[in-house]
Amino acid sequence: MKFTITVATLAHEQYAEAISQLIQEAAVARGTGIAKRPPEYIRRKMQEGKAIIALQGEQVAGFCYIESWGHRKFIANSGLIVHPDYRKHGLAKRIKQEAFKLSRNKFPDAKLFGITTSLAVMKINSDLGYRPVTFSELTTDEEFWKGCQSCPNYDILTRNERRNCLCTGMLYDPVEKDKRKWNIRSQIKKYERWLRLKRDAFLKKKQPLVKFNLFTRS
Repeated sequence: MKFTITVATLAHEQYAEAISQLIQEAAVARGTGIAKRPPEYIRRKMQEGKAIIALQGEQVAGFCYIESWGHRKFIANSGLIVHPDYRKHGLAKRIKQEAFKLSRNKFPDAKLFGITTSLAVMKINSDLGYRPVTFSELTTDEEFWKGCQSCPNYDILTRNERRNCLCTGMLYDPVEKDKRKWNIRSQIKKYERWLRLKRDAFLKKKQPLVKFNLFTRS
């Protein structure tokens, strides 16, 4: 299946409604805290040249946009979404790669970061040079963390004074000399065991487990 993946421009504004709806439907389906993004917000990102769109013919196949935090010292690739009809084609990885390139071109000195509970996203990030970090190494911009309020796990984040949560923080620092990639393939089983313990500790084994968010704030 062939996809056209490119930086979104004014020519793509016609897809803003569909993208906004796609994000909303994904949030409902997953039961997770994907931030709602109205069509106006999507259009603004396109106008600013801060978004990647994937098309399959005239159909929106995927999307991702860039957000800056802490006076542009930190950059996040957010809202990564793939239409259900086009999953299992490696499209999320390709979109993330293009968003990474766009971020590096626009903000070459900034640190790129994200938080996720998905091993798949962690693998994509790792292949790009991200490494797992504590939340203290991420942006302190209050507006970023307000975006977590719609997540079912927000009480865990606040209960731990924003030191940690079920999500794992990942960071790409362009000034780091050590460019070795974190090999997630050899760490998956170890990480899954650790994650179960982490969930039990945070949820105290009494609260119902929530469905993980695959691509939010990645």
